[in-house]
Amino acid sequence: MPYMTNGKRDYKKELEWEHEQSKKRVKDRAARNKARKEAGLKVGDSRQADHKKPLDSGGSTKKSNVRVISAKANADKEVKRKRSKPGNN
Repeated sequence: MPYMTNGKRDYKKELEWEHEQSKKRVKDRAARNKARKEAGLKVGDSRQADHKKPLDSGGSTKKSNVRVISAKANADKEVKRKRSKPGNN
């Protein structure tokens, strides 16, 4: 998400955020890759690995928590999840 100051993009703040979040983002990407492997998905497969209990809510990448669904269904689920978070309208 770009940081804005007086209507202009603040690249310095973005870079600071990237440095703060980089280790977490690498860890999250590795968890997603592991989930795809557990689900048996190959490179280029249009389907996605969906976590029944999201990772940020304490879910795991074990096969019992991962299912294969279409990309559209996964995107729809993500929209619903973000709308139901407190503070979002």
